[in-house]
Amino acid sequence: MSRDELVINTIRFLSVDQVERAKSGHPGMPLGASHIAYLVFDRFLKFNPRNPKWINRDRFVLSAGHASAMLYSLLFVMGYPIELEELKKFRQLGSRMPGHPENFVTPGVEATTGPLGQGIGNAVGMALAERYLSSLFNREGFPVIDHYTFALVSDGDLMEGISCEVGELAGHWRLNKLVVIWDNNGVSIDGPTSLAWSEDVCKRFEAFGWFVQHVEDGYNLEEIERAIKRAMEQKEKPSFISVKTHIGYGSPKQDDASVHGAPLGKEAVIKTKRNFNWPEEEFYVPQEVYSYREEKIEKGMALQREWEELFRAYSEKYPDLAELLLNAFKREWGEEYKKHLPTFDEPMATRQASGKVLNSMAKQMPTLFGGSADLSESNSTYLHNMGDFGYQNTLGRNLHFGVREHGMGAILNGMAYHGGVLPYGGTFLVFSDYMRPTIRIASMAGLQVVYVFTHDSIGLGEDGPTHQPVEQLSSLRLIPNLCVIRPADANETSVAWSMAIERKEGPTALILTRQKLPLIDRSKYTPADGIRKGAYALLDCEGLPELIILASGSEVHPALKVGEKLSSEGVKVRVINMASFEVFEKQEESYKQALLPKEVRKRVAVEAGRGMCWHKYVGLDGLVISLETFGKSGTGDILMEYFGFSAEKIEKRIREFFKL
Repeated sequence: MSRDELVINTIRFLSVDQVERAKSGHPGMPLGASHIAYLVFDRFLKFNPRNPKWINRDRFVLSAGHASAMLYSLLFVMGYPIELEELKKFRQLGSRMPGHPENFVTPGVEATTGPLGQGIGNAVGMALAERYLSSLFNREGFPVIDHYTFALVSDGDLMEGISCEVGELAGHWRLNKLVVIWDNNGVSIDGPTSLAWSEDVCKRFEAFGWFVQHVEDGYNLEEIERAIKRAMEQKEKPSFISVKTHIGYGSPKQDDASVHGAPLGKEAVIKTKRNFNWPEEEFYVPQEVYSYREEKIEKGMALQREWEELFRAYSEKYPDLAELLLNAFKREWGEEYKKHLPTFDEPMATRQASGKVLNSMAKQMPTLFGGSADLSESNSTYLHNMGDFGYQNTLGRNLHFGVREHGMGAILNGMAYHGGVLPYGGTFLVFSDYMRPTIRIASMAGLQVVYVFTHDSIGLGEDGPTHQPVEQLSSLRLIPNLCVIRPADANETSVAWSMAIERKEGPTALILTRQKLPLIDRSKYTPADGIRKGAYALLDCEGLPELIILASGSEVHPALKVGEKLSSEGVKVRVINMASFEVFEKQEESYKQALLPKEVRKRVAVEAGRGMCWHKYVGLDGLVISLETFGKSGTGDILMEYFGFSAEKIEKRIREFFKL
């Protein structure tokens, strides 16, 4: 048995044994495609298993995350800090080998995958980040950012519509350092892919502008190796390689859908091992593979040392660039941008204020990089005088994602996984639904991504209920580790952006208005940086209040008017700007209790969206003035009045409910 076969079979059967031990998992792809993953790592991938986060490593994304057992076995064999005993705990509580790959759990896992289609989008984002950063930092003789991104994808990945969105963009941007390999086995969970799929996938990617190859004999290592070499030689196009394989290769269940997502069973495992002349011993690793493992460690460390020598010389010649590069990969964005954050002295929509803040920050932050899903002017995400990114302008700061919200989200995640850039993306709040899976993964993976969601309520007006978000704000608040901030005026928007830059442990969603909002008079009310605590009192009274009014965003203004009116009548009122539930919940209990004393039972929340999330703060005795239907077409101010969000109607509801 050749060394190639020895290592490949080790990966195959460590994967099979993991699934068998866990009594759950996906053995089909590990049996069918381990040789492809091995070839990429063995022949082509530039990595250091002792430093999985080395800046200039090549990236490998297992988009078909259900084959996680294969990835863990592969990383073990390649020398990553994973012990054999850990493989035996696959899918168990507390294990570093979870059911699908998680970038924050297992060393060497580049992206949290499993929901199909996400990984290929992440890979496009990684290749995009590499292209931009290499253009920003590389100098003649100093290719300090110079690496490839590989993705291994399944039939299911390519059925998902997101594969078209990101594939189109990768071809349009000519990301030639992206290599996607398709494990083309023709079987999905329900049976043969022909049940629901008859397109010519290779022609699809040719139409996207990719360099496409097909390897019919999917177990001919030399053919696959030649195809990958040709792919890496491309200068103008990303590469797509179709490799014809067999799910459950070599097992009694080969080419059967039943091998996709269930253990083989003891008898089938024995038969499969015998077919490959492999010992029946569970978790068997030949001594030669341990020797191979040490070789990969030594080679990886040497590759990084070579790069570090280059970087030392680069640092001497370009010290400012070197410092910027290292800080960017540590997500240390600096403090200079804070000195230039604008303050505002006139009413404006918070989306408009956001655009001014973003343009100000971008001048101080060359690695702040993003765009919009064909709404840059509406979202105010365009960076003026900074160019449009494209294959002819790889230093352009504006990304045009087209009408591809889902693809945009996955690419933003890939940029964040790659590191070195702070990505942002914009669309209307109602269309956050199109990108929800990517927001969820960003939150789970702890990615620093900023979402600019504008047109945040019925206040957007004439576009009508199809474009007016009702449930989206509450639904975003339900995602763990997503920080949602809805500022009430332009100056709070400036602070909100600063909070998003400072927050490194997960994504931030800025919820912004289309309509113009008044400025809150900060000489009279609390300063705008009060939102740094998530919620703060704008209007207050002496001692314990009789009534607490909570609101967010545009509804803060009528709430303030009502508070002032009631205060003038002698009612002790506190008006709270609840800009961010998530930030407020992280405050000390003493602050939360002081702001919302338990003794005060008369509470009202005001927000032009579904009100379910507010009941936690108003309690059983409280009132929630919300929007429990879809909106209507009409001007924003008339709609706010019609649906009960004018100061007069809010006041009436409060008086009636609390009998004031």
